[in-house]
Amino acid sequence: MTEVDHGARPEWTIIVHGGAHEVPSEKRSASRAGCLAALRAGREVLTGGGTAVEAVEAALRVLEDDPTFNAGYGSALNSDGAVEMDASLMDGATLDVGAVSGLKGVRHPISVARSLLREKETLLIADGARRFAVERRAELCDPQDLISPKQQEALAEHDTVGCVALDTAGHLAAGASTGGLSGQRAGRVGDTPQCGCGFYAEDGVGAVALTGEGESLARMMTAARIIHRLPGQTPDDVVQGVLEEMRRRVGGDAGGIAVTPEGKAGWWHNSPHMPVAYQHSGLNEPQVYLAKAEEERSVQT
Repeated sequence: MTEVDHGARPEWTIIVHGGAHEVPSEKRSASRAGCLAALRAGREVLTGGGTAVEAVEAALRVLEDDPTFNAGYGSALNSDGAVEMDASLMDGATLDVGAVSGLKGVRHPISVARSLLREKETLLIADGARRFAVERRAELCDPQDLISPKQQEALAEHDTVGCVALDTAGHLAAGASTGGLSGQRAGRVGDTPQCGCGFYAEDGVGAVALTGEGESLARMMTAARIIHRLPGQTPDDVVQGVLEEMRRRVGGDAGGIAVTPEGKAGWWHNSPHMPVAYQHSGLNEPQVYLAKAEEERSVQT
């Protein structure tokens, strides 16, 4: 596998993804631009001395506002024609987790997950999640306002978005946000809000955010498997190895991004595409790709 030379240990690192799916040709420019915009938002937090948690939230809020992606305003519609959103955030310094599932009528689910981060509860669902969002003065909206023209036109299905980051204090964070699967059964919960399935972060170990067929990711506790194997290996190799094992055992297309405590970012996917953008303090310009093979070709040239 082609590895990217990151040089000296970075002071900060951030990587975002826009979901593991096939990106139609007419959406490829928008997918690249959206990932770069999210990266910039998170990078500004990190270069300003902010925390990894703040950077992940900032990046995912951008993706939730972009109808190109399956999160927030771009969320897929369930079998009832409604939007039910999941989001999660984990602080690697404290192991605090905030996650919501089946959330309706909130513009930024990732910020509701952030508000839950320091509470005893780690996961709130449906009406309970909505009530918590109201209590914390989250940005509310009419549920119908989350349905974009793209959804009404029933365009191609897409997937979860995610971000992982390392800040200048050496702390890690991981987060994800999704509208689930197009046409999913009302009340379905995938991997995104389940700690150790769709996400995990722990200082000194690593951080990971996944995307793909949520039931397969949950059955394999995929994020936990990646975290357990990450020390001493490259994140590219670990993500690839675990996702290939998942496909053999339970099937399913998926992808993932990961960052080590040393600031090395890695990613891999077995889907046709997975838009990704990443940067660290040693890279002058962010890198953005639609597929892993594209990155490998650019490194070889």
